[in-house]
Amino acid sequence: MPPNAQGASWVGTRLRAAPWPAVVFGVLVLVTAFLAAVLPRAVEAYETDGLREAVATAAPESTVLELKTEQPGLNRPEEARADEVRPEALAAVYGRARALLPEPLRVDPDESAYGVRTGKSLQALDAWLPRPDGLLPRFTLLAQSGAAGHATVREGRLPTADGSVSVDTRSVEGAVTAETARTLRLRAGSTLTLDGFTDGPLTVRVTGVLQPRHPERSYWSAEPVLRTPAMASDGGRPPQFYWEAGVLLAPGAAPALLGGQGEPERYWRFAPATGRLSGADTAALADGIASLEDGPALVRMRGVAGPTAQLSTGLEQVVGAYAETRDAVAPVVAVAAFGIAAVAFVVLVMSGGLAAARREGELALLRARGGSLRGIAGRLLAENAVPAVPAAACGLLLAVLVVDEARLLPAVLGAGAVAVLACAALPVRAAVAHRRPRAQQGRDDLARPGGRRTVAELTLLVLAAGSVLTLRRRGPAGDGDLLVSAAPVLVALVAALVLVRLYPLPLRWAAGPAGRLRGVVGFLSLARAGRSPAAVATLPLLALLTALTTAAFGGSVLAGVADARDRAALLQTGADALVTTADGSPLPAGLVPAVREVAGVRQVTAVGIVFASESASDEARSLTVAGVEPDAYGELAGRMGLGGFEAGRLRIRDGVLDAVASPEVAERLGRAPHRIVTDAGPLTVRITAVRPRTPAVPEGEFLLVDAAGLKDSAGPSTLLAAGAGLDTKALRAAVRGAGSGLSVTLRSEARAALSDAPLQAGAERIYLWAVAAGAGYAVLALVLGLVRSAPERAALLARLRTLGMTTRQGRHLLGLEALPQTLLAAGGGMAVGWATVGLLAPGIDLDRLALADASGVTPPDAVLRTDLWSLALPAAGAMLLAGAVAVAQAWWAGRRTPISHLRAGDMR
Repeated sequence: MPPNAQGASWVGTRLRAAPWPAVVFGVLVLVTAFLAAVLPRAVEAYETDGLREAVATAAPESTVLELKTEQPGLNRPEEARADEVRPEALAAVYGRARALLPEPLRVDPDESAYGVRTGKSLQALDAWLPRPDGLLPRFTLLAQSGAAGHATVREGRLPTADGSVSVDTRSVEGAVTAETARTLRLRAGSTLTLDGFTDGPLTVRVTGVLQPRHPERSYWSAEPVLRTPAMASDGGRPPQFYWEAGVLLAPGAAPALLGGQGEPERYWRFAPATGRLSGADTAALADGIASLEDGPALVRMRGVAGPTAQLSTGLEQVVGAYAETRDAVAPVVAVAAFGIAAVAFVVLVMSGGLAAARREGELALLRARGGSLRGIAGRLLAENAVPAVPAAACGLLLAVLVVDEARLLPAVLGAGAVAVLACAALPVRAAVAHRRPRAQQGRDDLARPGGRRTVAELTLLVLAAGSVLTLRRRGPAGDGDLLVSAAPVLVALVAALVLVRLYPLPLRWAAGPAGRLRGVVGFLSLARAGRSPAAVATLPLLALLTALTTAAFGGSVLAGVADARDRAALLQTGADALVTTADGSPLPAGLVPAVREVAGVRQVTAVGIVFASESASDEARSLTVAGVEPDAYGELAGRMGLGGFEAGRLRIRDGVLDAVASPEVAERLGRAPHRIVTDAGPLTVRITAVRPRTPAVPEGEFLLVDAAGLKDSAGPSTLLAAGAGLDTKALRAAVRGAGSGLSVTLRSEARAALSDAPLQAGAERIYLWAVAAGAGYAVLALVLGLVRSAPERAALLARLRTLGMTTRQGRHLLGLEALPQTLLAAGGGMAVGWATVGLLAPGIDLDRLALADASGVTPPDAVLRTDLWSLALPAAGAMLLAGAVAVAQAWWAGRRTPISHLRAGDMR
């Protein structure tokens, strides 16, 4: 028998007979698999960037892991004690301790160091050193490794020490940084005499002045006084200040520190390496740090460094702050992921439904001729798998190439799920539709839903509505809450099931009066729209509602973030421009008129700041009192939205100054006249208005009075300017020309500084792409729905044209028929978007989303609210796209001749 005597392959025959549908189906699977694979990789990539930047940009003293232990026991021989602090012994401990660090902690060896230091600074005895308040400076001595690789010698040489240094040594060599030398008037050859040794002071001869190569990195900044001297207070009343500085000794000079009272301690500092950290390491990183600080890892470290060793670090706070920001961003990204996943699911199911509908007669004939459901479903599964599986693999490969630094498993699972769904959609749909053989297919628009379908829809409706009500009552439960992530899909599902069942009723009621009018287009369009089968309309409507809801929620979040940053920038400056003096001295006399002449400036007001105590017995003057010009200041405050008021609120009557106060101050002082003591003398004030914020003091408590009442004040020290589009260069030039020592802070610059960190930028980018992809899938769902009903529409138009309907009327009929569903989707999308924002608003932390990396910025207490444009624009876009698709279909159907659509016995 010839090899092909048994007939051609089913799959090969089907693909050769209809190659273009298979190609289109493969492209759809490829794009969907790519999105399903790239989304988790993109999320992990921006989380990785966020974690690395959080660790890399944090202060080194907060991220370095410092293992330290006290000096060797005093009961041991001096020679043995000295040997334990020599560089060789410390290096051996460093290597063993580094190997014990738990994953995923990794060390940057270039910025790590070890050595011996004085835990307590030593007082210098040299009278020629700077003494701010008559107190001698104090020095911390560090015999630290690796100085040659981290500094450039500007003067002299590096300190050295030979093996003869012992506990009794009282003269060593040291080096200081250029900044320390400049501040404390040191140079190569200077000698420091340090107290705190039993048999005489320790002499440190400065042999070199060093310039740190990377002063901001861990080697120099893990202990900031080594790099830069700082002022310290003795804690007295009033406090007196002295200099604290660091001196770098040769590593071999460490034994000399054991002979003093500076509480010497051995230390090993491990600078974390960020190059191999990933977002998935966050939990393991936090657990590893906790174990090192007080857990099994600390026990192992003590086995290497000594029984009293302790490990301290601020890295857990850095990782914790990052995790909080990630948890604030996660709900927004999860909403986008669930939204696009639901729309893509609908499109894949609709593609299977469209293929099943197009092959209805073929499958019915196979079933009638004895084909089993298993055999038919198996052939359809193999037919779909040929284009779907390679397409899904290509989508996975493309996702890996686009985002290369992420785990592979989530991407494989996503692409695999798409492949399974794409392969199974058609076989399952065909098996359900042809579970019983039938002679012919009836009209869908005349069929009523069966009892099983009604029960299934009611079950879905009850489950979705119950989930929404549960979410509404208890509120968002935080990270990982699936109800929060699925809220748009749940609300859209409820709306789709309800609207599909209800919207035909008013259309059928309106069809009666329309039938009595002249012309048939209006009546036919209403009658046909009212008879649209729910099975065909539900999935496209669900896709549109989900896409519109996802877009509305994301737009509201992005608009809220932008508003929060605008508000935070305003709270930093109080106006569009802020001019202040460096030391609080009065402003130059010509500054106000000079600024007023700058282009774009609309309002200018000068403010004098003094501090007051609320009673004569209170020595601490912590209340900020601002002397303002009532007319100009009140108008500017109203323009900025920071507690505007009428000028009459700040009158002076009978020696009593009317005042505007913050709520806390008003509650303490009351409305009756109250005497306060200010830097400009005692005042009697009466509170006439309460405002939560004010431009002169945007943060904290305040009291506003008329500047004319502060007769003994030095004058205004702050200038506020407002105006849209003010000329910043001209403003700075005017300020420079008015005097020296003035600083200019612009609201626009403060706003620009609040830029997106990797977490926020990545989430925003993913959400925008998800919204775009969701919109594309929604349009595709709409097209698939129209294509599925296109043969029936074309046949209807052909019959009507044989009865005398013109081509133009036929196109109007098809366009008007699609209008109710389009309006329903747009209106339902706006309603569902509004409901979703209301549901999820309590769980969205806009302040952390907007200001995660902005330290020192006051959060504006922003609340997520529905953005009107985010509701209206996607809905309008959906209407335009749906209308364009309907018009295109009507135009295409009008080009065909009626005879090509009419067949004897056709039930369409």
